[in-house]
Amino acid sequence: MKPALLLAVALVAAAADLALIQPAELAASIPAKTPVILYVGPNVLFRSKHIPGSIYAGQGFTAEGTEGIKKSTQMLPRDREIIIYCGCCPWDHCPNIKPATATLKAMGFTKVRALYLPIGFKADWIDKNLPVEPK
Repeated sequence: MKPALLLAVALVAAAADLALIQPAELAASIPAKTPVILYVGPNVLFRSKHIPGSIYAGQGFTAEGTEGIKKSTQMLPRDREIIIYCGCCPWDHCPNIKPATATLKAMGFTKVRALYLPIGFKADWIDKNLPVEPK
């Protein structure tokens, strides 16, 4: 097996135990800016609308995205709470969440959760009138 494929398999396996956060719970924490919020989906969607204070880290399943995630978090304490989200498509089809989670866990982060968006960012966040930027 090629090294890149082995790494991909290992990253997905490491992300199998995803801790989740619900949209309303995350929306309530935004004013306090408690967690670091990383967007790990397509940049075009992030530029359209995103969660206030969130950081575009790069698509979780790409090599560039992995490097963006590492760069965005390299200076953070490993016990800092990090929330990742995508919402590009239905949850069970998202190619970004599990690899992004695996990258963060491999870096030693212990408080990583994924925003659970079963249908997608528009339906599960925007259409529920939760806060977005730009307004």
